[in-house]
Amino acid sequence: MSILNRYIAAAWLRLFALCLGSFVSVYLVLDMMDKIPRFIRAGGAAGDILSFFACKLPEIIGQTASFAILMTTLLTLGIFSRNSEVIAMRSCGVSLLRISLPMLALGLAASFVLLANAELVVPRSFERMEYIERVIIKKQNINAFFKRNNIWFRSDSMILQAQMFEPQAKMLKGVIIWTLDTTMNPLVRIDAEAAQFRDGRWTLLRPLQKDFSQGHGFSLSSAPTMDIALNLKIDDLRVLDNNADNLSFRKLKEYADNLRSGGYQAHRYLTMMHAKLSAPFAAFVMVILGIPFALRNSRSGGIALGIGASIGIGFAYFVVNALLLSYGRNGVLPPLVAAWGANLIFVLGGIWLAMTVRD
Repeated sequence: MSILNRYIAAAWLRLFALCLGSFVSVYLVLDMMDKIPRFIRAGGAAGDILSFFACKLPEIIGQTASFAILMTTLLTLGIFSRNSEVIAMRSCGVSLLRISLPMLALGLAASFVLLANAELVVPRSFERMEYIERVIIKKQNINAFFKRNNIWFRSDSMILQAQMFEPQAKMLKGVIIWTLDTTMNPLVRIDAEAAQFRDGRWTLLRPLQKDFSQGHGFSLSSAPTMDIALNLKIDDLRVLDNNADNLSFRKLKEYADNLRSGGYQAHRYLTMMHAKLSAPFAAFVMVILGIPFALRNSRSGGIALGIGASIGIGFAYFVVNALLLSYGRNGVLPPLVAAWGANLIFVLGGIWLAMTVRD
Protein backbone atom coordinates (compact mmCIF):
# COMPACT_ATOMS: atom_id res chain seq x y z
CA MET A 1 0.00 0.00 0.00
CA SER A 2 1.41 3.37 -0.99
CA ILE A 3 1.81 6.34 1.33
CA LEU A 4 -1.14 8.09 -0.32
CA ASN A 5 -3.40 5.06 0.15
CA ARG A 6 -2.44 4.81 3.79
CA TYR A 7 -3.03 8.51 4.33
CA ILE A 8 -6.51 8.47 2.75
CA ALA A 9 -7.47 5.21 4.49
CA ALA A 10 -6.29 6.47 7.88
CA ALA A 11 -8.26 9.71 7.52
CA TRP A 12 -11.36 7.77 6.44
CA LEU A 13 -11.08 5.28 9.31
CA ARG A 14 -10.64 8.01 11.92
CA LEU A 15 -13.77 9.79 10.75
CA PHE A 16 -15.66 6.51 10.45
CA ALA A 17 -14.89 5.67 14.08
CA LEU A 18 -16.09 9.12 15.10
CA CYS A 19 -19.30 8.99 13.01
CA LEU A 20 -20.20 5.44 13.96
CA GLY A 21 -19.48 6.09 17.63
CA SER A 22 -21.65 9.20 17.53
CA PHE A 23 -24.59 7.46 15.85
CA VAL A 24 -24.41 4.46 18.17
CA SER A 25 -24.23 6.74 21.21
CA VAL A 26 -27.23 8.80 20.12
CA TYR A 27 -29.20 5.63 19.34
CA LEU A 28 -28.33 4.13 22.72
CA VAL A 29 -29.24 7.27 24.67
CA LEU A 30 -32.62 7.56 22.96
CA ASP A 31 -33.34 3.85 23.41
CA MET A 32 -32.32 3.97 27.06
CA MET A 33 -34.58 6.96 27.69
CA ASP A 34 -37.45 4.93 26.27
CA LYS A 35 -36.79 1.52 27.81
CA ILE A 36 -35.02 2.04 31.16
CA PRO A 37 -38.07 3.55 32.96
CA ARG A 38 -40.21 0.60 31.81
CA PHE A 39 -37.54 -1.90 32.83
CA ILE A 40 -37.27 -0.32 36.26
CA ARG A 41 -41.04 -0.42 36.73
CA ALA A 42 -40.94 -4.12 35.77
CA GLY A 43 -38.35 -4.72 38.51
CA GLY A 44 -35.31 -5.21 36.30
CA ALA A 45 -31.89 -5.24 37.96
CA ALA A 46 -29.18 -2.83 36.80
CA GLY A 47 -26.96 -5.68 35.61
CA ASP A 48 -29.73 -7.19 33.52
CA ILE A 49 -30.56 -3.83 31.95
CA LEU A 50 -26.90 -3.25 31.05
CA SER A 51 -26.71 -6.76 29.58
CA PHE A 52 -29.77 -6.02 27.46
CA PHE A 53 -28.21 -2.94 25.89
CA ALA A 54 -24.85 -4.69 25.45
CA CYS A 55 -26.63 -7.42 23.47
CA LYS A 56 -28.33 -4.77 21.37
CA LEU A 57 -25.05 -3.19 20.20
CA PRO A 58 -24.57 -5.50 17.16
CA GLU A 59 -28.07 -4.65 15.94
CA ILE A 60 -27.48 -0.91 16.42
CA ILE A 61 -24.16 -1.05 14.56
CA GLY A 62 -25.82 -2.87 11.66
CA GLN A 63 -28.56 -0.24 11.43
CA THR A 64 -26.32 2.83 11.64
CA ALA A 65 -23.13 1.75 9.85
CA SER A 66 -24.27 2.55 6.30
CA PHE A 67 -25.32 6.07 7.21
CA ALA A 68 -22.06 6.53 9.13
CA ILE A 69 -20.08 5.39 6.09
CA LEU A 70 -21.89 7.86 3.85
CA MET A 71 -21.17 10.74 6.21
CA THR A 72 -17.57 9.56 6.64
CA THR A 73 -16.97 9.59 2.87
CA LEU A 74 -18.49 13.05 2.42
CA LEU A 75 -16.62 14.49 5.41
CA THR A 76 -13.31 12.96 4.36
CA LEU A 77 -13.41 14.44 0.88
CA GLY A 78 -14.95 17.66 2.21
CA ILE A 79 -12.05 18.17 4.60
CA PHE A 80 -9.53 17.26 1.88
CA SER A 81 -11.13 19.83 -0.39
CA ARG A 82 -11.24 22.51 2.28
CA ASN A 83 -7.53 21.98 2.96
CA SER A 84 -6.79 21.99 -0.83
CA GLU A 85 -5.47 18.45 -0.57
CA VAL A 86 -7.63 17.23 -3.45
CA ILE A 87 -6.23 20.01 -5.66
CA ALA A 88 -2.69 19.12 -4.56
CA MET A 89 -3.16 15.44 -5.36
CA ARG A 90 -4.72 16.15 -8.77
CA SER A 91 -1.94 18.63 -9.62
CA CYS A 92 0.54 15.80 -9.00
CA GLY A 93 -1.23 13.68 -11.60
CA VAL A 94 -3.35 11.60 -9.20
CA SER A 95 -6.72 10.83 -10.80
CA LEU A 96 -10.03 11.00 -9.00
CA LEU A 97 -10.36 7.24 -9.32
CA ARG A 98 -6.98 6.80 -7.67
CA ILE A 99 -8.07 9.06 -4.81
CA SER A 100 -11.30 7.11 -4.43
CA LEU A 101 -9.87 3.58 -4.47
CA PRO A 102 -8.94 3.35 -0.74
CA MET A 103 -12.43 4.49 0.28
CA LEU A 104 -14.11 2.10 -2.16
CA ALA A 105 -12.02 -0.77 -0.82
CA LEU A 106 -12.85 0.13 2.78
CA GLY A 107 -16.55 0.46 1.93
CA LEU A 108 -16.59 -2.97 0.32
CA ALA A 109 -14.73 -4.48 3.29
CA ALA A 110 -17.21 -2.84 5.66
CA SER A 111 -20.09 -4.40 3.70
CA PHE A 112 -18.68 -7.89 4.17
CA VAL A 113 -18.10 -7.23 7.87
CA LEU A 114 -21.70 -6.03 8.22
CA LEU A 115 -22.90 -9.14 6.37
CA ALA A 116 -21.00 -11.36 8.81
CA ASN A 117 -22.41 -9.34 11.70
CA ALA A 118 -25.97 -9.74 10.40
CA GLU A 119 -25.62 -13.48 9.79
CA LEU A 120 -23.50 -14.63 12.72
CA VAL A 121 -23.65 -12.09 15.54
CA VAL A 122 -27.03 -10.32 15.44
CA PRO A 123 -29.27 -13.46 15.55
CA ARG A 124 -27.56 -14.76 18.70
CA SER A 125 -27.36 -11.38 20.41
CA PHE A 126 -30.99 -10.66 19.55
CA GLU A 127 -32.11 -14.01 20.96
CA ARG A 128 -30.25 -13.27 24.19
CA MET A 129 -31.61 -9.71 24.28
CA GLU A 130 -35.18 -10.97 23.86
CA TYR A 131 -34.68 -13.52 26.62
CA ILE A 132 -33.35 -10.87 29.01
CA GLU A 133 -36.24 -8.50 28.26
CA ARG A 134 -39.10 -11.00 28.17
CA VAL A 135 -38.08 -13.53 30.80
CA ILE A 136 -35.57 -11.96 33.19
CA ILE A 137 -36.86 -8.37 33.30
CA LYS A 138 -40.57 -8.58 32.37
CA LYS A 139 -41.16 -12.12 33.70
CA GLN A 140 -43.19 -13.05 30.63
CA ASN A 141 -44.12 -16.50 29.38
CA ILE A 142 -41.26 -18.52 27.88
CA ASN A 143 -43.40 -21.34 26.52
CA ALA A 144 -43.91 -19.79 23.08
CA PHE A 145 -41.02 -20.28 20.70
CA PHE A 146 -39.98 -21.14 17.14
CA LYS A 147 -38.57 -24.53 16.40
CA ARG A 148 -37.85 -25.62 12.85
CA ASN A 149 -39.85 -22.67 11.60
CA ASN A 150 -43.05 -23.58 13.48
CA ILE A 151 -44.63 -21.94 16.50
CA TRP A 152 -44.88 -24.14 19.55
CA PHE A 153 -46.62 -23.41 22.84
CA ARG A 154 -47.24 -25.51 25.94
CA SER A 155 -49.91 -24.67 28.48
CA ASP A 156 -50.49 -27.18 31.29
CA SER A 157 -51.69 -30.38 29.55
CA MET A 158 -51.98 -28.83 26.06
CA ILE A 159 -49.36 -28.45 23.33
CA LEU A 160 -50.03 -26.17 20.37
CA GLN A 161 -48.25 -26.14 17.04
CA ALA A 162 -48.92 -23.52 14.34
CA GLN A 163 -47.39 -22.86 10.94
CA MET A 164 -47.50 -19.08 11.03
CA PHE A 165 -48.87 -16.03 12.84
CA GLU A 166 -50.44 -12.96 11.23
CA PRO A 167 -49.98 -10.03 13.65
CA GLN A 168 -52.52 -7.69 12.03
CA ALA A 169 -55.31 -10.27 12.03
CA LYS A 170 -54.17 -11.76 15.38
CA MET A 171 -54.51 -15.18 13.80
CA LEU A 172 -52.53 -18.42 13.96
CA LYS A 173 -52.73 -20.60 10.85
CA GLY A 174 -52.22 -24.33 10.40
CA VAL A 175 -53.03 -25.15 14.04
CA ILE A 176 -52.68 -28.52 15.79
CA ILE A 177 -53.50 -28.87 19.49
CA TRP A 178 -52.75 -31.97 21.58
CA THR A 179 -54.25 -32.62 25.01
CA LEU A 180 -52.13 -35.05 27.04
CA ASP A 181 -52.66 -37.00 30.25
CA THR A 182 -50.24 -37.06 33.18
CA THR A 183 -48.14 -39.76 31.48
CA MET A 184 -47.92 -37.71 28.25
CA ASN A 185 -50.26 -40.00 26.33
CA PRO A 186 -52.53 -38.18 23.83
CA LEU A 187 -56.16 -37.78 24.80
CA VAL A 188 -57.41 -35.35 22.15
CA ARG A 189 -56.02 -33.93 18.93
CA ILE A 190 -57.61 -30.89 17.26
CA ASP A 191 -56.67 -29.80 13.74
CA ALA A 192 -57.90 -26.35 12.72
CA GLU A 193 -57.34 -24.11 9.73
CA ALA A 194 -56.75 -21.14 12.02
CA ALA A 195 -57.06 -19.82 15.55
CA GLN A 196 -58.12 -16.21 16.01
CA PHE A 197 -57.67 -14.11 19.13
CA ARG A 198 -60.80 -12.02 19.77
CA ASP A 199 -62.62 -10.76 22.85
CA GLY A 200 -59.73 -11.93 25.03
CA ARG A 201 -59.85 -15.60 24.02
CA TRP A 202 -58.74 -17.94 21.22
CA THR A 203 -61.32 -19.31 18.79
CA LEU A 204 -60.54 -22.22 16.48
CA LEU A 205 -61.91 -21.94 12.95
CA ARG A 206 -63.25 -25.13 11.31
CA PRO A 207 -61.72 -27.49 13.89
CA LEU A 208 -61.63 -31.26 13.46
CA GLN A 209 -61.37 -33.08 16.79
CA LYS A 210 -60.10 -36.63 17.35
CA ASP A 211 -60.85 -38.08 20.80
CA PHE A 212 -58.55 -40.94 21.85
CA SER A 213 -59.85 -41.24 25.42
CA GLN A 214 -62.15 -44.22 24.64
CA GLY A 215 -59.21 -46.61 24.62
CA HIS A 216 -59.82 -48.12 21.17
CA GLY A 217 -59.43 -45.97 18.06
CA PHE A 218 -60.89 -42.48 18.21
CA SER A 219 -64.13 -40.61 17.76
CA LEU A 220 -64.29 -37.80 15.21
CA SER A 221 -66.21 -34.54 15.46
CA SER A 222 -66.17 -31.16 13.77
CA ALA A 223 -67.69 -27.71 14.20
CA PRO A 224 -67.59 -24.30 12.49
CA THR A 225 -65.82 -22.73 15.48
CA MET A 226 -64.61 -23.77 18.91
CA ASP A 227 -63.44 -21.65 21.84
CA ILE A 228 -60.39 -23.00 23.61
CA ALA A 229 -58.87 -22.09 26.98
CA LEU A 230 -55.32 -21.38 25.86
CA ASN A 231 -53.14 -19.27 28.12
CA LEU A 232 -51.29 -17.69 25.21
CA LYS A 233 -51.00 -13.91 24.91
CA ILE A 234 -50.33 -12.07 21.69
CA ASP A 235 -47.26 -10.47 23.25
CA ASP A 236 -45.89 -13.92 24.08
CA LEU A 237 -45.68 -14.93 20.43
CA ARG A 238 -42.17 -14.65 19.10
CA VAL A 239 -43.10 -14.03 15.50
CA LEU A 240 -40.92 -13.20 12.52
CA ASP A 241 -42.86 -10.23 11.19
CA ASN A 242 -41.27 -7.36 13.08
CA ASN A 243 -38.01 -9.06 14.03
CA ALA A 244 -36.99 -10.67 10.75
CA ASP A 245 -34.12 -8.22 10.36
CA ASN A 246 -32.50 -9.92 13.33
CA LEU A 247 -32.75 -13.44 11.94
CA SER A 248 -30.24 -15.05 9.63
CA PHE A 249 -30.67 -15.57 5.89
CA ARG A 250 -30.79 -19.33 6.43
CA LYS A 251 -33.56 -19.13 9.05
CA LEU A 252 -35.65 -16.84 6.89
CA LYS A 253 -35.20 -19.14 3.89
CA GLU A 254 -36.25 -22.17 5.91
CA TYR A 255 -39.30 -20.34 7.21
CA ALA A 256 -40.32 -19.11 3.74
CA ASP A 257 -39.85 -22.58 2.25
CA ASN A 258 -41.91 -24.07 5.04
CA LEU A 259 -44.76 -21.62 4.41
CA ARG A 260 -44.75 -22.28 0.66
CA SER A 261 -44.76 -26.03 1.18
CA GLY A 262 -47.84 -25.54 3.37
CA GLY A 263 -49.61 -23.56 0.67
CA TYR A 264 -49.16 -20.12 2.25
CA GLN A 265 -47.89 -16.95 0.58
CA ALA A 266 -44.30 -16.12 1.58
CA HIS A 267 -43.74 -12.79 -0.22
CA ARG A 268 -43.04 -11.00 3.06
CA TYR A 269 -40.39 -13.41 4.27
CA LEU A 270 -38.75 -13.93 0.87
CA THR A 271 -38.32 -10.16 0.61
CA MET A 272 -36.83 -10.03 4.08
CA MET A 273 -34.57 -12.94 3.19
CA HIS A 274 -33.10 -11.15 0.16
CA ALA A 275 -32.87 -7.92 2.17
CA LYS A 276 -30.55 -9.74 4.57
CA LEU A 277 -27.98 -9.82 1.76
CA SER A 278 -28.71 -6.44 0.18
CA ALA A 279 -28.77 -4.34 3.37
CA PRO A 280 -25.06 -4.74 4.29
CA PHE A 281 -24.00 -3.70 0.77
CA ALA A 282 -25.77 -0.40 1.24
CA ALA A 283 -22.50 0.63 2.89
CA PHE A 284 -20.60 0.15 -0.38
CA VAL A 285 -23.40 1.90 -2.27
CA MET A 286 -23.07 4.91 0.03
CA VAL A 287 -19.36 5.18 -0.77
CA ILE A 288 -20.04 4.97 -4.52
CA LEU A 289 -22.65 7.71 -4.19
CA GLY A 290 -20.77 9.86 -1.71
CA ILE A 291 -17.47 10.17 -3.58
CA PRO A 292 -18.69 11.86 -6.77
CA PHE A 293 -21.15 14.01 -4.82
CA ALA A 294 -18.36 15.34 -2.62
CA LEU A 295 -15.98 15.87 -5.54
CA ARG A 296 -18.64 17.72 -7.55
CA ASN A 297 -18.90 20.20 -4.71
CA SER A 298 -15.21 20.34 -3.90
CA ARG A 299 -15.02 24.13 -3.97
CA SER A 300 -17.72 24.46 -1.34
CA GLY A 301 -16.82 21.26 0.46
CA GLY A 302 -16.56 21.02 4.20
CA ILE A 303 -18.13 19.65 7.33
CA ALA A 304 -21.46 21.47 6.98
CA LEU A 305 -21.95 20.28 3.40
CA GLY A 306 -20.97 16.73 4.32
CA ILE A 307 -23.45 16.54 7.20
CA GLY A 308 -26.26 18.14 5.22
CA ALA A 309 -25.70 16.01 2.13
CA SER A 310 -25.45 12.78 4.11
CA ILE A 311 -28.76 13.51 5.83
CA GLY A 312 -30.45 14.21 2.50
CA ILE A 313 -29.00 11.21 0.68
CA GLY A 314 -29.56 8.89 3.63
CA PHE A 315 -33.20 9.97 3.94
CA ALA A 316 -33.75 9.49 0.19
CA TYR A 317 -32.25 6.00 0.33
CA PHE A 318 -34.36 5.09 3.36
CA VAL A 319 -37.58 6.22 1.67
CA VAL A 320 -36.87 4.45 -1.63
CA ASN A 321 -35.74 1.25 0.09
CA ALA A 322 -38.73 1.18 2.44
CA LEU A 323 -41.11 1.75 -0.46
CA LEU A 324 -39.63 -1.06 -2.56
CA LEU A 325 -39.53 -3.47 0.39
CA SER A 326 -43.20 -2.78 1.13
CA TYR A 327 -44.05 -3.62 -2.49
CA GLY A 328 -42.05 -6.82 -2.18
CA ARG A 329 -43.75 -7.87 1.06
CA ASN A 330 -47.16 -7.38 -0.52
CA GLY A 331 -46.26 -9.34 -3.66
CA VAL A 332 -46.36 -6.33 -6.02
CA LEU A 333 -42.66 -6.70 -6.87
CA PRO A 334 -40.52 -9.86 -6.98
CA PRO A 335 -38.66 -10.21 -3.66
CA LEU A 336 -35.23 -10.05 -5.33
CA VAL A 337 -36.09 -6.80 -7.14
CA ALA A 338 -37.62 -5.25 -4.02
CA ALA A 339 -34.58 -6.07 -1.88
CA TRP A 340 -31.87 -4.95 -4.31
CA GLY A 341 -33.78 -2.19 -6.12
CA ALA A 342 -32.66 0.70 -3.92
CA ASN A 343 -29.01 -0.37 -4.12
CA LEU A 344 -29.20 -0.55 -7.90
CA ILE A 345 -30.90 2.83 -8.22
CA PHE A 346 -28.37 4.60 -6.02
CA VAL A 347 -25.39 2.87 -7.63
CA LEU A 348 -26.58 4.10 -11.02
CA GLY A 349 -27.01 7.54 -9.48
CA GLY A 350 -23.44 7.43 -8.20
CA ILE A 351 -22.12 6.34 -11.59
CA TRP A 352 -24.00 9.20 -13.27
CA LEU A 353 -22.56 11.68 -10.79
CA ALA A 354 -19.08 10.26 -11.35
CA MET A 355 -19.44 10.75 -15.09
CA THR A 356 -20.22 14.44 -14.55
CA VAL A 357 -17.11 15.06 -12.44
CA ARG A 358 -14.30 16.50 -14.52
CA ASP A 359 -11.01 14.72 -13.84
